[in-house]
Amino acid sequence: MSISAIIITKNEEKTIAGCMNALSFCDEIIVVDNKSQDKTVEIAKKKGAKVFVTAGLDFSYLRNVGKEKSSGEWLINIDADEIVSKKLANEIRSVIKRKQKFSSYFIKRQNYYLKHKWPKTELMLRLIREDSLIGWQGNLHETPIVTGESGVLSNIMPHYSHTDIGMMVKKTNQWSEAESRLLFNSNHPLMSWWRFMRIMISSFLKSYFNNGGWQMGEAGIVESTYQSFSSFITYAKLWEKQSLMERVKNQEIKR
Repeated sequence: MSISAIIITKNEEKTIAGCMNALSFCDEIIVVDNKSQDKTVEIAKKKGAKVFVTAGLDFSYLRNVGKEKSSGEWLINIDADEIVSKKLANEIRSVIKRKQKFSSYFIKRQNYYLKHKWPKTELMLRLIREDSLIGWQGNLHETPIVTGESGVLSNIMPHYSHTDIGMMVKKTNQWSEAESRLLFNSNHPLMSWWRFMRIMISSFLKSYFNNGGWQMGEAGIVESTYQSFSSFITYAKLWEKQSLMERVKNQEIKR
């Protein structure tokens, strides 16, 4: 059974090589690049990936491009800051050779923030038989639509999301523009002071309590506060877009 790895990239020159090195067990690697401005595409091509450059704010669109360009009977969708361990790679190869009860598998993702391993893992539906994947949906947080039953793999996949503060700020500025644009295009209610407060507080509480930040000492405080800050930036940019729209409307009325 053949397997294709699909990676969505946007300025991932620091992580793409390591991610691809861990995918040597795959029959092909598809990189769908969202107009990177660094050396991501160059590195991916040198390492043998089939690279397709496109533009789009819709993450489901990018995932679906990867599906269309792949040829494997099984697809594994990976982010550039994730690493498939040797144990997980061996498990994947073993699983897809069996007579199948499941058409897709969840992978346990272990997040690392500021070089600290977070206490909780999260289940991500990433290994999918191609003929059972109807497609991806959702603009900001894409979800695969599959047929059949799903299993859970035993081994864990590390996710090195936030390695340092500088990188975190750079990523936030990059993705918040896309996220705020999607929110604006979906006619999100006008931002007000209480919406800002609710969003920031809920982001902190989710990271600190629900996701186990309280167990991580100072790193937990820093990461959870940053999650609140990151949410604020996204919605501040949304407010900026909404304010500009309101000014334009008022000017047209005065005319």
